[in-house]
Amino acid sequence: MNAASWLLRRLIHAAGLLLAVLVLNFVLIHAAPGDPAVVIAGEMGGASTEVMDKIRADYGLDQTLPVQLLRYLGRVVGGDLGHSFYFNRPVASLVAERMGATALLVVSAILTAFVLGTWLGILAARRPRGLAAQLVAVFSVAGFAAPVFWTGMMLLLLFASTLPIFPVSGMEDVGRPKLGFAHAIDVAHHLVLPAMTLALVYIAQYSRQSRAGMLAALAADYIRTARAKGLGEGRVVYRHALRNALIPVITIAGLQFGQVLAGAVLVETVYSWPGLGRLAYESILRRDSPTLLGILLGSALMVILANLATDAAYRLADPRMRGA
Repeated sequence: MNAASWLLRRLIHAAGLLLAVLVLNFVLIHAAPGDPAVVIAGEMGGASTEVMDKIRADYGLDQTLPVQLLRYLGRVVGGDLGHSFYFNRPVASLVAERMGATALLVVSAILTAFVLGTWLGILAARRPRGLAAQLVAVFSVAGFAAPVFWTGMMLLLLFASTLPIFPVSGMEDVGRPKLGFAHAIDVAHHLVLPAMTLALVYIAQYSRQSRAGMLAALAADYIRTARAKGLGEGRVVYRHALRNALIPVITIAGLQFGQVLAGAVLVETVYSWPGLGRLAYESILRRDSPTLLGILLGSALMVILANLATDAAYRLADPRMRGA
């Protein structure tokens, strides 16, 4: 199958999945107890019965659930995600403002975990009984066992209080200009602690997985043949063994993108990172269902795109998959 046909088939599957997510999220949120009109009226300081009825009519809350669902799907197709009950702004603009920060945090964490985890796994696999392998094993167990919020608080205490190297919260310094290379450095400086907090648990997992994959690859016949031909150890490890060892790591990284996105909610709360996680937390507390639906749609879209990227990386790493 050529690349165009593969991409078209994946996009069709992605569109069907996105539609299912939209319907499921809408039904589940509207099935939850409580009346959004009461929340809206509460922000106004209370309202009479006539005002409550007008609020329900203005937001379409007086319609049956199937009618509300069809209207919502029609608006989404047209690019309208509704109007926030609490923030009194279009949901699309709210989600667009926050999605970039969350995507930056999540992608940075996954790339950091993938690169460091793979490197540690290679280091442990090359000398399975050495000191480095034992240290990697201890780090893997500790990193996997530590909760994300605890890791975040410990890193805050260490690198923002005891050793004030990194900023405590936020994404950028308010007083600095928001353009140019200096701004990029400022954002990267604020990104270090949140990204490392989110990445640590996955570094532990990827190091164990890459270690197991490298051990299996280094024991294979084609590796012995490569060494018998006189190839250098670096070329044997990084060009021949690593390519096969990376396949399960790539698969796990793609499958865990949704988990990393969910973990970002806690990290964004600890570090006051202005992403979708904090917006979701505020929307849940205020029962702002249009904003929450927009956040879930944006999150689902990021997960679907990440899975598409994972499939593409899998095809690059394993030529046998290019015909699938």
